[in-house]
Amino acid sequence: MSSLALYRRYRPESFAEVIGQEHVTAPLQQALRNNRVNHAYLFSGPRGCGKTTSARILARCLNCEQGPTPTPCGECQSCQDLARNGPGSIDVIEIDAASHGGVDDARDLREKAFFGPASSRYKIYIIDEAHMVTSAGFNALLKVVEEPPEHLKFIFATTEPEKVIGTIRSRTHHYPFRLVPPGTLRDYLGEVCGQEDIPVDEGVLPLVVRAGGGSVRDSMSVMDQLLAGAGAEGVTYAMATSLLGYTDGSLLDSVVEAFATGDGAAAFEVVDRVIEGGNDPRRFVTDLLERLRDLVILAAVPDAGEKGLIDAPADVIERMQAQAGTFGAAELSRAADLVNEGLTEMRGANSPRLQLELICARVLLPAAYGDERSVMARLDRIERGVNFSPGTGAAMPAVGYVPGPEAHSGAPAQASVEPGGGPAAARAAVRGPGPAPEPPPAPTPAPPAPPQQQPPAPAPAPSGAPGAWPTAASAGGGAGRRPGGWPTAAPTGGGQPPAAPAPAPAPTPAPAPAPQAAPAPSSGGGGGPDPRVLWPNILETVKNRRRFTWILLSQNAQVTGFDGTTLQIGFVNAGARDNFAGSGSEDVLRQALAEQFNVHWKIEAVVDPSGGGGGGVGAPAPARPPRGGGRTSGGGGYGERPSAPQPGAPAAGPARPASAPSAPAPAPAPRPSAPEPPPPVSPEDDIPEDDDPDLDESALSGQELLVRELGATVVEELTNE
Repeated sequence: MSSLALYRRYRPESFAEVIGQEHVTAPLQQALRNNRVNHAYLFSGPRGCGKTTSARILARCLNCEQGPTPTPCGECQSCQDLARNGPGSIDVIEIDAASHGGVDDARDLREKAFFGPASSRYKIYIIDEAHMVTSAGFNALLKVVEEPPEHLKFIFATTEPEKVIGTIRSRTHHYPFRLVPPGTLRDYLGEVCGQEDIPVDEGVLPLVVRAGGGSVRDSMSVMDQLLAGAGAEGVTYAMATSLLGYTDGSLLDSVVEAFATGDGAAAFEVVDRVIEGGNDPRRFVTDLLERLRDLVILAAVPDAGEKGLIDAPADVIERMQAQAGTFGAAELSRAADLVNEGLTEMRGANSPRLQLELICARVLLPAAYGDERSVMARLDRIERGVNFSPGTGAAMPAVGYVPGPEAHSGAPAQASVEPGGGPAAARAAVRGPGPAPEPPPAPTPAPPAPPQQQPPAPAPAPSGAPGAWPTAASAGGGAGRRPGGWPTAAPTGGGQPPAAPAPAPAPTPAPAPAPQAAPAPSSGGGGGPDPRVLWPNILETVKNRRRFTWILLSQNAQVTGFDGTTLQIGFVNAGARDNFAGSGSEDVLRQALAEQFNVHWKIEAVVDPSGGGGGGVGAPAPARPPRGGGRTSGGGGYGERPSAPQPGAPAAGPARPASAPSAPAPAPAPRPSAPEPPPPVSPEDDIPEDDDPDLDESALSGQELLVRELGATVVEELTNE
């Protein structure tokens, strides 16, 4: 017994002991119970899956003294002769067609077949490797297979049933055998090792099953080899990997983590360890492709280990789940495709190491390729918020990071899930211990002025100059105004003198600061960035992309609502809203949100019923100095610029508006407590800037302002003659 091979010592003696072929053994047993046994059978399937063994069991069931029966007794002479270590029966003849497949052999078989059995019920011919029988040999057997005597049975076993001629196949019952599932084969090998009383590590059996490829005989041969070389500690994982030639799991973990973090140095160090360790590069690439396949399945089915989709120990599955969480679906698919293509190129290559290094370089550099797979891989990295530094390959946070209140108060930041990707903690686990890279600091805005330092509301402008064009000096003098902003008319009043022009603002004012004294308000969508807090930064980003859109948003719009997915922007009037929708500014704002802040919000432009706007975030519009002036009563001449009156002094006399020269000036109205929201100014109100009492001669002209702020080119200037 000890000298027999493992697959011979544990060869099944009944259909109940055959594993993984229930679709064949169950119908055969039922046919034996019903006594409807055919005269010829064809067993086909891969090698080592039980074809010849099942043929012997069927012969044993047919010739048993209690048969035909699905369960041989094992005590009669026929059962003992056909047992696992029996001498064999003279009435059961096994023929190897590889060496006895000629026409002469077929004629000899046909002559002997008509003689009855010596001591059994049936005379049974088991023809192994039946596809090796020549066409002339099959033709010689055709008649006896088609119309055999009652005591004669044929069982053909082959791995290539298509090579058996059709006239023979049509006269047999065909039973296709299959490869044994990995889980069934692993359990069976575990039982065999338990009967052999030799300890085996948990990770060894999956390697043996993989080496056997679903064949029971091949897997038993591999297991027999490992058991023969086992020491006092049994069969260890290191012994199995070295003896079977598989790559150690630590090398696969190292190269996968290098791919996940973009660490080229670590990836090429693994390649060097593979070569210096004497491992076959082709085997390493094959094992790496198998690992990537497992990661693809785990990324799609997180509980693949419990469902049996992956055959690996529990600790290995847990480690692979962490690795799959650091990749995107497109990144994993692209890496698997590149490794598969590289494995094909390595067949017959003169320098396998060079091919292996090229594979690693292609996986690490998706930005170097413009194909669809590489673009999708880069999008995966952007959605996960991961950038790779060119020096070390360490993962860095995405751009557009805006620190919350905890960044200024010293409180520890909480781990957050990034939009479109896995948690940041998963990438930190893959990178290993070490200080995490700090996010780039956000630009520090200027502190807002305290409420008590706000200037008092200026006096309203005279009613005789409604809708006058403001000059560059008056546009820059209003609180909260940005250079280049769309001008709006000052609130009209009655009889109050115009205020003195405010000093010109700085050339590049700092953006409005985000509130940091209190926690950011909730976005209403389950957490995430709040556009009310980010609005100053959003305006600054839009300014760098398109100055026209920035002017339109900063002076005429504010955030009026946000539900987590839709950003509602309110405009002061319908004209500003239509200008925003029709000028492509909505696309500019959406692109700025996606690229800089990594959010994909819907944008809804509405008219704000409250009339607020002008760069505020839910606050009333800042007060602006009044604008006055108008046309003189002369036919088209221009009045001189009067000097600024003292506060409280009466107006020198308002000029009549050009649109109504005969209407008398209205009586002065009482000074309101707060200025009303300014009405929009129509571009058709063409009033000469020399008629503005707030004109600053040192400021830029209207033409220069358009050229500097909007990048426009003045083709022709029309004047009223």
